[in-house]
Amino acid sequence: MNPAEVTALVELIRSVKTEFGLTVLLIEHQMGLVMNLCERIVVMDFGQVIAGGTPAEIQANPKVLEAYLGRAVA
Repeated sequence: MNPAEVTALVELIRSVKTEFGLTVLLIEHQMGLVMNLCERIVVMDFGQVIAGGTPAEIQANPKVLEAYLGRAVA
């Protein structure tokens, strides 16, 4: 998706969530979209859950960093 489409999608998801009081399950690989939209995130690696939490918790999680950025866990 291009940036305008991402922005439109985020606005649509937020409006649906607010207007109807729904929880939205989003499966997405664009981290900017995920980090700016989601209140809670579950991260999977090779079909296994490796982390769950807020965007800030996920960004600081050593298992996530290792799996997706190649950083070694200390």
